Amino acid sequence: MKVKQLSNRIPSGFAAVLAAMVTVASVFSAHGAEPAEEVVPVNYNLGLDTVLEHDEGDFLWFHPRAAAIPGAGEDGAPLVIMTLQKHLHKSDYYSGISFMRTADLGKTWEGPIQTPELDWIEVSDTEQISVADVTPGWHAPSGKLLAIGVHLVYRNGNQVFDQPGMRVGAYAVYDPETGAWTRWRKLETPYDEDKFFVVTPGCTQWIVEPDGSILLPFYFEEKGETLSKVTVARCTFDGETLAYVEHGTVFATDVPRGLHEPSIAKYGGRYYLTIRHDLRGYVAVSDDGLEYGPRIPWTFDDGAELGSYNTQQHWLVHDDGLFLTYTRRGADNDHIFRHRAPLFIAQVDPEKLCVVRATERILIPERGATLGNFGASAITPSQSWVTVGEGVWNDEARRRGATGAVFVARVLWESAR
Repeated sequence: MKVKQLSNRIPSGFAAVLAAMVTVASVFSAHGAEPAEEVVPVNYNLGLDTVLEHDEGDFLWFHPRAAAIPGAGEDGAPLVIMTLQKHLHKSDYYSGISFMRTADLGKTWEGPIQTPELDWIEVSDTEQISVADVTPGWHAPSGKLLAIGVHLVYRNGNQVFDQPGMRVGAYAVYDPETGAWTRWRKLETPYDEDKFFVVTPGCTQWIVEPDGSILLPFYFEEKGETLSKVTVARCTFDGETLAYVEHGTVFATDVPRGLHEPSIAKYGGRYYLTIRHDLRGYVAVSDDGLEYGPRIPWTFDDGAELGSYNTQQHWLVHDDGLFLTYTRRGADNDHIFRHRAPLFIAQVDPEKLCVVRATERILIPERGATLGNFGASAITPSQSWVTVGEGVWNDEARRRGATGAVFVARVLWESAR
């Protein structure tokens, strides 16, 4: 109250600055960040594998994302399932989902496998129903692998969503006992159709809580609106049905296109949300996974803007540190669409909510192609993977070395996470 009275007695410009300082300070103090401790760098090594290559003019492999089923592989290794799909050389036009699997931590791969359960549905010569932007994850309480993405309708290769339910969440379930997938099902919600006209849990990391519930970030649009908003939903999953329970803070902006593709991580008992935006990425923190403090632009620890914009960011979590994976400006990469290569990893200061510049490393080098549609996941206690397919859009990319590769970048932790 005293701060409010003081700000009313000083020039409005300075009051605005003071209010902003108070807001940021309140975020830190609310989460016990005074005084902040120095971030201790976590040691790790990097490896890079090429799993596939395809650039023949008909499609590119896109959106590869991996999830591990503990102990289901060879000699106690996990069985790793990687979902991916074909980009059909038209903006946001994707095939049905295929998957690959490895039982020996990527020494050998099976696939891509296209199964009818995950494929798109041909409604007519000009209309298809598909699922895109999928992220798989292991749900230990049910013993099932759950893949969550977005139900889409295409007409003549263009997405259409002029009716409720045309672009909503979708999920399929993989049973490691039988090796079979279910068909895609829509995520049923009690949403008001006008307020939640479009619901998009696409390209998003989600987490399983100790009680088996799922925290699922998504972005949505109201009927007649074009500005997306972001929130996190709590869902239940019993091994068969994914069901919405509630959602928390809604983030919004009046900047064109709004907010998109949020991803969540849990570290040190708190929840961290990173959000895509056309001009810059944002981060927010929560104590319960649903209700968040203000979104803050991503910066380096020296105060400079991170430079990641209009592209996904994703998390990797180690017991001793929180990491962000991202693309950004300022890496001698002005020739790359939206600066979507190289792909970086860096440690995050979880109190100051910034990227520690001295810890930044290149995960996957730039060779003319975009690397913006990627996944990041824990595979074993000693390694995590970042997976991406090269976006090869012109001959210049090919001259620089791009081959339409699907990469697996390995983060090999020196101490188990």
